Amino acid sequence: MKIKETLNLGKTKFPMRGNLPQKEAERENNWFENKVYEKRQQLNEGKPSFMLHDGPPYANGNIHIGHAMNKISKDIIVRYKSMSGYYAPFVPGWDTHGLPIEQQLTKAGKDRKAAGPVKWRKMAAEFADKQVKTQMADFKRLGISADWDHPYLTKQPQYEAEQLRVFGKMAKRGLIYRGKKPVFWSWSSESAMAMAEIEYHDVTSTSVSFAERVKDGKDILDNDTYFIVWTTTPWTIPASEAIAVNPSFKYDVVQPAGSERKFVVADALLGSAAQAYGWGDDYEVVKTVQGSDLDRMTAQHPYMDREILVINGDHVTADAGTGLVHTAPGFGEDDFAIGQKYDLPIIMNVDDRGYMTEEAGPDFEGVFYDDANAISLKKLEENDALIKAEDITHSYPFDWRTKKPVIFRAVPQWFASIEPIRQEILDSLDGVNFQPEWGHKRLANMIRDRGDWVISRQRVWGVPLPIFYAEDGTAILEQSIIDHVADLVAQNGSDVWFEREAKELLPEGYTNEHSPNGEFTKETDIMDVWFDSGSSHTAVMAQRPELSFPEDLVLEGSDQYRGWFNSSLITSVAIHDKAPYRRVISQGFTLDGNGDKMSKSIGNTVSPNDITKKMGAEIIRLWVTSVDTSGDVRVSEDILSKTSEVYRKIRNTMRYLLSNTSDYNPMENAVPYRDLTPVDQYFFAHFNELVRDMRRAYDEYDFQQVYKLLINFINVDLSAFYLDFAKDILYVEAPNGHARRSLQTVLYRILVDLDKLILPILPHTAEEIFDYLPYEAGDYAFLTEMPAVEDLGNVTPLITRWTDFMSLRDAVNKALEVARDEKLIGKPSEAAVTLYLTDDQQMLVDSLGQDIRVILMVSQLTLANVADAGDAPEYDGYHIKVEHAAGEVSPRDRMYHLDLGTDPTFPMLSAHEAEIVRANYPEAVVEGLED
Repeated sequence: MKIKETLNLGKTKFPMRGNLPQKEAERENNWFENKVYEKRQQLNEGKPSFMLHDGPPYANGNIHIGHAMNKISKDIIVRYKSMSGYYAPFVPGWDTHGLPIEQQLTKAGKDRKAAGPVKWRKMAAEFADKQVKTQMADFKRLGISADWDHPYLTKQPQYEAEQLRVFGKMAKRGLIYRGKKPVFWSWSSESAMAMAEIEYHDVTSTSVSFAERVKDGKDILDNDTYFIVWTTTPWTIPASEAIAVNPSFKYDVVQPAGSERKFVVADALLGSAAQAYGWGDDYEVVKTVQGSDLDRMTAQHPYMDREILVINGDHVTADAGTGLVHTAPGFGEDDFAIGQKYDLPIIMNVDDRGYMTEEAGPDFEGVFYDDANAISLKKLEENDALIKAEDITHSYPFDWRTKKPVIFRAVPQWFASIEPIRQEILDSLDGVNFQPEWGHKRLANMIRDRGDWVISRQRVWGVPLPIFYAEDGTAILEQSIIDHVADLVAQNGSDVWFEREAKELLPEGYTNEHSPNGEFTKETDIMDVWFDSGSSHTAVMAQRPELSFPEDLVLEGSDQYRGWFNSSLITSVAIHDKAPYRRVISQGFTLDGNGDKMSKSIGNTVSPNDITKKMGAEIIRLWVTSVDTSGDVRVSEDILSKTSEVYRKIRNTMRYLLSNTSDYNPMENAVPYRDLTPVDQYFFAHFNELVRDMRRAYDEYDFQQVYKLLINFINVDLSAFYLDFAKDILYVEAPNGHARRSLQTVLYRILVDLDKLILPILPHTAEEIFDYLPYEAGDYAFLTEMPAVEDLGNVTPLITRWTDFMSLRDAVNKALEVARDEKLIGKPSEAAVTLYLTDDQQMLVDSLGQDIRVILMVSQLTLANVADAGDAPEYDGYHIKVEHAAGEVSPRDRMYHLDLGTDPTFPMLSAHEAEIVRANYPEAVVEGLED
């Protein structure tokens, strides 16, 4: 009989290689076919609920790595909660209306105006459905567990109907109104934009100082005096109505040397202006006037037949320019506000597409607004009004979808009023937890500083504003009418608004005093898509029977502080008087390996689909837990390749545990905790603390801490300690001996519990491992529960003793390393170690109650008093002598022994080994052993 046949070498069919790209997809199909998600929900019915509400991604194209990070994070939470005693259904959603889909149709050669609104909307709906199908497949391939058969889409009739009812309740509260004031206007999208749809980029613009002659100086300024007015938008000068000055500033009337003209400039800016205009120090300050005294003077427009009013405005600063600001109420927020105060007319001479209209004058009509800058400068020059023109770099708003600059444009729009409920919104945040904590301040500041929300869009693909107009133009916002429209939409979808005339949409027999002839028209604008997604708390969470409102958690990118977190908060407080969520977690953005922003044009993006095909979804999932997602994170194929190495370590460790517990039956072979060997008791207790710490990290949504605990346990506690010496017991000791079964009891507990603990992160691998656990009940690991932290009593003294032992072990390993370097030994099993111990050190060793030679993995160990240490080297406070082991090496346990051949039947074995073989392998007694 061969010696290796007397060793308990581990066996398992669990493959070393995961072959993840192929096997994951097969396993996912199995989950869907066997409705594992649904079975988990059934198991959890009646338990406390946990509601994670999925913020809807936009349905356009395959998912990117940011989508993957977000949805995987949610899946980790939902899986963990589902296995931790919570009813945690997860309904995925999609934002399916809006401009990007219309742009894709246009790119495909479709003509919106030629198609007409009804046909255009049907094409948009078909496109959205295809995108949802594509993204759903992408998310499923990441192993996301969700109610994929019943997702929510913002274009679903029932959703649209509830959104209209949200609008109706806000209208009833007086929060919806129509007004004409400057809004962000995207000429590239031909629509108004909300603040959430704006991003800022640095641009180079022409800064212009120009002169406007005093007409009526109120006996303070002469008619040969000129106001030097400053602007960064020369194209708006044709719409100029006023010059704004700060009433608290002093203004100097200056006459440069050799000039017949006098100029008005803010005293605080005179020095910089004089240098910029070439006056140097060669000028005379004729007089100084208080800004408040300039109020309601008049000037002459530099090149149009128009009188310009001088007005007082606190918004004028001394940061740059001249302290006199060009004011066109139709093209700026401050301009509009001060214009309202002074009852200035609003000139709107730019159309929806950004082209100047007839009202701008013959030189400008039909010219794109940006090209009008040059014409305006030329006209200033021709009229001897141009003082200075120079390029400046400054931050400017852009349409976040088209990446084109926007303009301010005062046109009639529908707004949701924020001011009446602003404090209520801010107060509602006090009951919300934020991760990171700064999220509270960020969202509160945005609410505190934001203006009214422009909710109308001049597009077709979206939910219509359910507003009718009477014959005299009066807007009809009666809640009963809005509810009637909502009922129609619930039955027919929002297409009904575009398919029917106004009278067909109103209740039969409806009359209104403002329409004596019974004629009505309907609003043609649609709602801002942020109103769509911002209604999901009511359209989804408050409507679906398996869900509840408010939600326990929302988790999205940090850009959603100005987006979905913001819009859903406003609508929820407006109609429910409370925040829609109890906790907000925000994540940073995904950057490339160099920390740069990802861009398809640059080619530095990482496609989740490419990674799943090359490495597997588990690698992306593991990467998500390895990074601090509260800030921006880096990802590249190289980074993911390193993550795959970590995955292999996890997989092979679990494979080792499977292999070495393959002959272990927990119902027959388990050793009670009290009967475990001391080192096994220690490690059992140590792992119990790991279960506690990992569950605590999961509970705190700290996935990176979960990852760190897991990897440290595998690399340091298991591989570098417990499993390192365990093989000598597992392989060599009697198959059913106490030492081996004691150790296997701990290994099996680690295997089963660790499998459940990693399941939220690595569900494919955890389920594969579960297939090799025949004694565990259930068909799927996901249908089991998270491991409980066992009450082992006071284990602190036990853990403290063994933690102190680790210092002794480290010292011995250092001594062994020196012996290796000196060629005294090759490996620890060739060593004979003498420990010269102090009384305290001896007490520690005695308290362990364990033969530490096996744990130190040396062949011989002698304990002596430190008084006999002589010249024995000291390592970390321990005096240690290392010699080559005496005796001969056994071919079975590879250790040196002094008692080989004690049993003449087995001359190459030690007495202990011979006893094991004789008792467990009778055929060896008959046949003998050979190497």
